Amino acid sequence: MDKRKITCCFTGHRELPIKSEEMIWNAVKTRLQPLIAQGVRYFGVGGALGFDMLIAEKLLELRENDPRLKMILVLPFRDYQSRWTSDQRARAARVEHRADKIVYCCASPSKSAFLVRDRHLVEYSAYCIGYCTRAAGGAAYTLRYAKAQGLTVWNVAQDMGLL
Repeated sequence: MDKRKITCCFTGHRELPIKSEEMIWNAVKTRLQPLIAQGVRYFGVGGALGFDMLIAEKLLELRENDPRLKMILVLPFRDYQSRWTSDQRARAARVEHRADKIVYCCASPSKSAFLVRDRHLVEYSAYCIGYCTRAAGGAAYTLRYAKAQGLTVWNVAQDMGLL
């Protein structure tokens, strides 16, 4: 079975507006629930701060009620959080500990490792849900790449009237 058909990836900004996480999650859930209902079971998340961390934590909560759901962390390289604060690293460690699978895209740190991670997320998915309010940057690139690769793509920032 081609797992790509039942896989959705996520991409979004590292910095989210203050006190916006629940509103963003509700917009994501609106797109996510029909996918789960139609049989999507695998969810690829990039493991960055902001949107990725929010989505990873919320997917893990959903998995508590539906163990068929699988959350896969797709990270650019090992220990890429080394420059994060201790609180940020602890939060990431809690997510990593509960992930169903962790994929490291590159053996060593580099700027290109983030691009490799973003492409990996897209290339193993049929769907992509993003939160992107800018035309430039990693989230914007990943959404454009996902569309170019034929994925069904939603930008919940647009759903929220932010564009």
